[in-house]
Amino acid sequence: MVMGNYRVCYCFTRKFKVTEAEPPLDVKELFNKYSGGSNHMTADQLRRFLEDADEHTVSVSDVELIIERLLHKRHHHLAKLINRKSLSLEDFHHFLFSTELNSPIRSQVHQDMSAPLSHYYIYTGHNSYLTGNQLSSNCSEVPIIKALKLGVRVIELDLWPNSSKSNVHVLHGRTLTSPVKLMECLKAIKEYAFVASPYPVIITLEDHLTPSLQAKVAQMITETFGSMLYFPKSENFEELPSPENLKYRILISTKPPKEYLETEDVRRCSSQKSQVSDVDDDAWSEHKSFKSGSDKSDHDETTDLLKTKKSPSSPVYKQLIAIHAGKPKNGLKDALKVEKDKVRRLSLAEQALAKAAGNHGQDVVRFTQKNILRIYPKGTRITSSNYKPLMGWLHGAQMVAFNMQGYGRSLWLMHGMFRANGGCGYVKKPDFLMRCGSKNEVFNPKAKLQPKTSLKVKIYMGDGWHLDFKKTHFDKYSPPDFFTRVGIAGASVDKAMKKTKIKEDNWTPVWNEEFTFPLAVPELALLRIEVHSYNMSEKHDFAGQICLPVSELRPGIRAVPLCNRKGDQYTSARLLMRFEFI
Repeated sequence: MVMGNYRVCYCFTRKFKVTEAEPPLDVKELFNKYSGGSNHMTADQLRRFLEDADEHTVSVSDVELIIERLLHKRHHHLAKLINRKSLSLEDFHHFLFSTELNSPIRSQVHQDMSAPLSHYYIYTGHNSYLTGNQLSSNCSEVPIIKALKLGVRVIELDLWPNSSKSNVHVLHGRTLTSPVKLMECLKAIKEYAFVASPYPVIITLEDHLTPSLQAKVAQMITETFGSMLYFPKSENFEELPSPENLKYRILISTKPPKEYLETEDVRRCSSQKSQVSDVDDDAWSEHKSFKSGSDKSDHDETTDLLKTKKSPSSPVYKQLIAIHAGKPKNGLKDALKVEKDKVRRLSLAEQALAKAAGNHGQDVVRFTQKNILRIYPKGTRITSSNYKPLMGWLHGAQMVAFNMQGYGRSLWLMHGMFRANGGCGYVKKPDFLMRCGSKNEVFNPKAKLQPKTSLKVKIYMGDGWHLDFKKTHFDKYSPPDFFTRVGIAGASVDKAMKKTKIKEDNWTPVWNEEFTFPLAVPELALLRIEVHSYNMSEKHDFAGQICLPVSELRPGIRAVPLCNRKGDQYTSARLLMRFEFI
């Protein structure tokens, strides 16, 4: 028990106790059931509980290690309690309330990783080198390292000549962003590519280089990555390799060198801005006041490209490309055509996806069964904000590219999706998105869907904030007034948000409230959880959040960790919850 004192008006002091809440009734009933009514639960009894809860075999030795670890943490100063090798009711409650020992989702890769890359959602970054906003922030290898440590598998680099045209810089073109050397980015990728996951890293290059600099880039890439680099056996795939076959490999994805494009395509690239693209044509990038020192006008760039068309090409650079990106010559309908003997990557801005979903939704689904679709933020998101990712996922888009520095609810959803499958950065797409009928019919994202199942969520209690925050963080004069918001993000028919009652002046709130969510597309549903402290006169104070993939939830009573706005997990703040599918 901890005593908290709050001074009010300099005249008197209010005293509040931070007490440990007693185990909920459901926990007591579980303990009595598996302990046989005894005051202590043996290792074998805990083993039976774990096997019933997770439906898989657990060894006695593993259970004994759990008990030893738990007792040592709780009673490290009392040797006789550590050696008793059984759990009291309070010990069992602490076990259930431990995010390390009783997490809400599995931590191992468990999905089939032998299907082609197009069968997976891939954790994808946008302008991965930017430290802040899209207009004037610094470019650096640091955000690339951070992204790779999170498990991001697709890194985007924009390549531009330096001012003397003798070397290659990475920067957001025609803006005030300061450049970083390409070699610094490549070295960072090599060192950190497989820290979080063994599955392949894809580098998407937005190339604004002459053939001589492309040749230089090819040399830098091959020398840096060596045997890690994946060289395709032929120019085009009929089917992409699998994540399993590409473990610990680096893939390059970009469009073929500009000298291989028709002259008219080059002219069109500089004179027209299309939402259907293989580069991020930002809405404000044409504005002349946003040019960087190393950039030229579109007219000058086009002139140079037309001149270099006659120059010797860089065959090595072309041979590096594992996943070809291509710019469609006609409209969106043509861009979504599936070619029998060719796999390619298509990029759409978020607003182009909305248009495609409205007019060609099933064509998008059909395209993504074989090809790669990348969605990127619209150019007006100068602050590096993000869009809602569910539309892309519902249409099968593998690379929903996000600004990883754009903290907020959209990024929380992205974090939630890629907690699935052990956080390896690859999540298998639902079977319904990969099916194709005898008449070539595919899933219709616009179809009215009926609930397949329902998720029942019970929020028992919360704890740990008094260890992670100063006592006056939420309120200068009293403990916080916590409430929890819980809901579903997913298909439009599944979206819902509910909240608990407010528990006043309590660091260890007990709610014992239950909510039920019908789910038509549980495969893509994300459970959203946010905790706030009620504030009567101002915006409610943020106290933690997490998003969890519904398809990965472990039924039963679980300890749910909470994260800060950036997605970093708090040391102690957590919720005790129960999940049940009905």
